[in-house]
Amino acid sequence: MNGVETVKELELGHAIASARRKAGLTQQELCAKASLSYSTLAKIERGAIKTPSVFTVAAIAEATGTTVEALTGIVLSNTPNTPQKAYKTATSGVKFVYFDVNGVLVRFFQRAFTALAHDTGVSPDSIEAIFWRHNDAVNKGDMSLDEFNQLLAEHIGVEQVSWADYYLSNIDPIAEMLDCVTWVAEHYKIGLMSNIMPGFLSQMIKRGLLPQVAYDVIIDSSEIGAIKPESKIYDIAAQRSGVSPQEILLIDDDRTNLMAAERLDWHVLWFDDYRPSESEARIRQALAFE
Repeated sequence: MNGVETVKELELGHAIASARRKAGLTQQELCAKASLSYSTLAKIERGAIKTPSVFTVAAIAEATGTTVEALTGIVLSNTPNTPQKAYKTATSGVKFVYFDVNGVLVRFFQRAFTALAHDTGVSPDSIEAIFWRHNDAVNKGDMSLDEFNQLLAEHIGVEQVSWADYYLSNIDPIAEMLDCVTWVAEHYKIGLMSNIMPGFLSQMIKRGLLPQVAYDVIIDSSEIGAIKPESKIYDIAAQRSGVSPQEILLIDDDRTNLMAAERLDWHVLWFDDYRPSESEARIRQALAFE
């Protein structure tokens, strides 16, 4: 990290802390109003989180009675409060579509495990075991990415390792979903809802690894402090969508996540990444409108 980046991160953290104090809010009170975890807010205020999503900054701005521009000093052309065109309503009643990321928009697990195994001489199964043992904790923000990297390095017997580098280098976008997501974004409000490690979503968008559309909402588990299928993440996602739960469709490859959404009256659609063309056709069918 260079000095310029550090200053910018601290400036954003200081601006958020100042706005919070002016609004008369404690960190805990702001977390409750903005639907953030305490650890995420604390890290943002001290500059430890490099690139909080624009949706997180927007939630903080709304909760403190200020604007994203005032906090960041940057005029953003596409914030959640930017007026949008008129959207469709599917014949099923759906107005908002959430896409999961891993297993729906991209594949990465086996390729990343295999690449790391090749470079270190450790079996992919061994790497996968340590990954799944700690994945949920990192996705929730309970364990930092640096801590995870250290545990991973110790487990495979190397001095250091960057899981982010292996993850981002081995993502395989599901080609069939590019046109599908673009089509959905033209007709519906759209969001991402992912169990994911800190900073990965912003890097994927920046590198063009996800469909380049104007997402209305991004639900990043590491910033929310909750993962699917926990109820908290669905409650926050429903609130930020601006529609009723009965008007939300979740597209996910994990049936447990879908069942949790269905219990909250969401529409759900299981995505089979082994048959992406069939899954894409079912998405378009589910979102048919008059």
